[in-house]
Amino acid sequence: MSLNLEQYVSEFSAQNINGEHLLQLDGSKLKALGMTSSQDRAIIKKKLKEMKASLEKARKAQEKMEKQREKLRKKEQEQLQRKSKKTDKSSTDATEGTHEQ
Repeated sequence: MSLNLEQYVSEFSAQNINGEHLLQLDGSKLKALGMTSSQDRAIIKKKLKEMKASLEKARKAQEKMEKQREKLRKKEQEQLQRKSKKTDKSSTDATEGTHEQ
């Protein structure tokens, strides 16, 4: 509707075209849905291309954030392990010092 193509809404709805299906449409599928105007198909295909690019960009950003979170988790885990080892070593050293006396 935002593209002023509301005449196709009823057919898209009747065919259960949702967002996921919409992204899979190409020129021939659009034509099969009753979109006879090549100009209208071109508008839809251009918008679909933009949407796919946006989705891919968002997916990559999400992956990047997940990798950063994982890297941070690993770093925190390594710091905890180092602290734990230092604490264990300090305890061991203190215990050995007591045994030597």
